[in-house]
Amino acid sequence: GITLFAVITLILDSFKIGYYIDFAKCLSPTEGIFPVTHAVHTILQVYFLWCHAKDIIQSFKTLERFGVIHSVFTNLLLWTNGVLTESKHQLNEHKERLITLGFGNITIVLDDHAPQCNCTTTTLCSVFSQGIYYLYPFNIEYHILASTMLYVLWKNIGRQVEHHQQHKTPFKFQGITVGMILGLIVLTSTIAIVVVYLIQIGRSKIKSESALTMFYLHAIFVLALMCTAGIVGLLIYRLEDRSLDNSKNPARKLDGELLVGTAAGSWILSWGSILAIICAQAHPAYTWYNLPYSVLVIIEKYIQNLFIIESIHREQEKGNDDIKTLRIVSISRGSTLSLSPLYKEIYNGRAACDNGEVPCLVRGSVCGRENDAGGGGKKETNFSFYSRNSATNSKRRILKNIAAFLFLCNLSLWIPPAFGCRPEYDNGLEEIVFGFEPWIIVVNLAMPFSIFYRMHSAASLFEVNYKT
Repeated sequence: GITLFAVITLILDSFKIGYYIDFAKCLSPTEGIFPVTHAVHTILQVYFLWCHAKDIIQSFKTLERFGVIHSVFTNLLLWTNGVLTESKHQLNEHKERLITLGFGNITIVLDDHAPQCNCTTTTLCSVFSQGIYYLYPFNIEYHILASTMLYVLWKNIGRQVEHHQQHKTPFKFQGITVGMILGLIVLTSTIAIVVVYLIQIGRSKIKSESALTMFYLHAIFVLALMCTAGIVGLLIYRLEDRSLDNSKNPARKLDGELLVGTAAGSWILSWGSILAIICAQAHPAYTWYNLPYSVLVIIEKYIQNLFIIESIHREQEKGNDDIKTLRIVSISRGSTLSLSPLYKEIYNGRAACDNGEVPCLVRGSVCGRENDAGGGGKKETNFSFYSRNSATNSKRRILKNIAAFLFLCNLSLWIPPAFGCRPEYDNGLEEIVFGFEPWIIVVNLAMPFSIFYRMHSAASLFEVNYKT
């Protein structure tokens, strides 16, 4: 994941370099130096995380703690810089859209941040300037993800852990077809909604209101499905008797804290919208769709957080099937009949037959061998059978489908705010009630956390699907 975001961040840096070259006459040299150094920093940091993210450092701990925590705050500063730059661009577009919605009583001053000189190549300048703002969401996610990984590395410095071999289970798409299909339908429809929204919003008052209504209806439907899926998953966990893993784990603890902390961003926006709808004197038609949307955002994140935290604290099952082998040994020439003890822990659907045995058919078949030695004929028979809990497998399959569905839904809900589809900016009702500047400050502070929440939830749900 961090490699994908880093590659797009490098593309962003190349766009910034090209933009500087085109406007080199009136831009400071630092505008060209910064993207070059940032690209070098990105390459070295990703290489470091690939090679050492799972290390537990035991030497030079003071120096290592200083260096890693310095890197954490460096990424947080770069994240803040990206958020501010992207917010300036969004705010300028937001002012233009409010004019088309007819909110003339709000003081609107457009701010054009274009350099005060001519571009050498007009077409390239347009591509670079527009592309930069579409790539900023990936840059923002890269820095916050890098800072969290480095923070876990910092927490692990000097940590004492038991040396045990971890069983790696390959990720399989088998058994999650239903969740993947439903999630892909949501993802496809969300992309279509975002495209139509960005085309329609700001064109005219009628088109803007229809775009807002379309967005709210789609979001309400998706959030309702996610709430239902999360509730079903929690009920299944309540019916299971699998124990919880309460061992010390900095990464897991950080996951839970980030889920709850970053969800507060959306909760603030939602409660602000609910209060604005209650207190507003005039209510355009689309604002009534904003009310159930805001309520569902609060409920859905609460349910999803419970589901993810419950999932990551469940102990992973070591085996799906418990194959028990009963070995009966009889001596044909003699008076002794020997019955061996019960053998367990034979996994992966294979019975352990000795050399010379007839191959075993695992389900309800017999392994037989005759051995003549020392004048006595010994006949050994192995009975192998499955003890499979079909109910448990069905529950696991449902949980995997729920995790896959919620994973794709969170990716879908990350797309609209990351690429400029932000009804909190565009409906204008909150600005009338709270004032333009106070509400814009709240949105600019809370929206980055809301965007990060969706991506972090998607990463956590991928891990849930992997471990279930």
